[in-house]
Formats: sequence, structure tokens, C-alpha cells
Amino acid sequence: MPRRLTLRPLRIAVLTGVAAGALLVPATAAFATDPTPSPGATDSTSADKEALAKKQAEDAKTLKEAEARKAMEAQKTGGKGYPRGGVAAGEAPAKDDNTGTLIGSATGALLLAGAGTYVLRRRTTARREG
Repeated sequence: MPRRLTLRPLRIAVLTGVAAGALLVPATAAFATDPTPSPGATDSTSADKEALAKKQAEDAKTLKEAEARKAMEAQKTGGKGYPRGGVAAGEAPAKDDNTGTLIGSATGALLLAGAGTYVLRRRTTARREG
């Protein structure tokens, strides 16, 4: 019996590849974020840097003074003005390092590959048996 050349395995492979790519695209976003800034086209001069440093120092000083005033007022009122906890109390929010995205994408790709392998084996067995 002559064998016909069919494009079904190629089609299945292409569709599996497309589905795997769709699952892995979110993982690329995790690698695309770079926390280090690249040097800009308009770099500031030393005079600008000095002025910026002075302004930041002044802002920090006024911020500390304002916080001290708030603390003094809160102590006078019996401590009712203090924050209760969490981010309002000065704690930093948890960082998201995209580990869940990477694990989810890898798990989805493995499940998809396993399901595709199972379907291909089942179809091949069905053809052989009748």
C-alpha cells in the first residue's frame, strides 16, 4: 500500500510551536525589564549635578523637619496620628521579580508539549490498528 505524503504532522508541529510561543511570550517580559538606566542623550553637566545635589539636600532637610513636626503633634494628641502599619508605616512594598511568570510559562509549555506528544502517539497507534 503506497503511503501518501500528508502535511498533518507538519501542521501539528507548527500549531504546537505557535501555542508554545504564545505561552512563552509573557516570560520574555520578565527578561526585558532592565533596572539599570541607560545613559541618555542629554547628560547633565557637573554644575547641574551640584545644583541637583543641593536641592535634594534641602528637600531632605525640609522633609525631616516636617516629619519631626508631625511626630511632635502626634505625641501631643496622644499618638493617634501615627500610622498603623504596612506601607504607611514606612515599610517598602514587596518586590516582584517575575518568578511566577517564568514558572507559569515554563509549566504551560511543558504541559502543552506533553499533551501534543500524547495526541500524536494516540493518532499513530490508531492508524496502525485500523
